[in-house]
Amino acid sequence: MEKAFDEELYKMVSINDLIVFCIFSVVGKKEKCDFERLAQECFKMFPKTFSFSKIAKWPDARKLDRPLRALREKRIINGASESFFTLTPAGEKAAETLNKIFRQRKLL
Repeated sequence: MEKAFDEELYKMVSINDLIVFCIFSVVGKKEKCDFERLAQECFKMFPKTFSFSKIAKWPDARKLDRPLRALREKRIINGASESFFTLTPAGEKAAETLNKIFRQRKLL
C-alpha cells in the first residue's frame, strides 16, 4: 500500500490538482477510476485534505463534488460520478507536472 505524501508539500497544492493527480495514479495502476475508487485514492495519498475536519481518520467524499465539476468544465477530466473518470490531454500534462513535484518532494 502506498503511503501518504508529506503534508507540508501537498498542503500548498490546490485540491483540484490533487484530484487530477489521484485520477492519474488510479489509471496508472490500470484500474477504472470510479467515484469510490477516486475518493479512496485521494484520502490515502492526501489524508489531511480529504478527511472530515472533526474526524480526521474518515474520508470526506463531499470534498470531491465541486472540484470534479470545475475540472470537467475546464476540460481537464472527462467522466461523471455515475461512471468513470479519465484525464484529457490537458489533464495528463498537469498530472505529469505534479508527478515530478511529488517525486522530487518539492514545488517547482
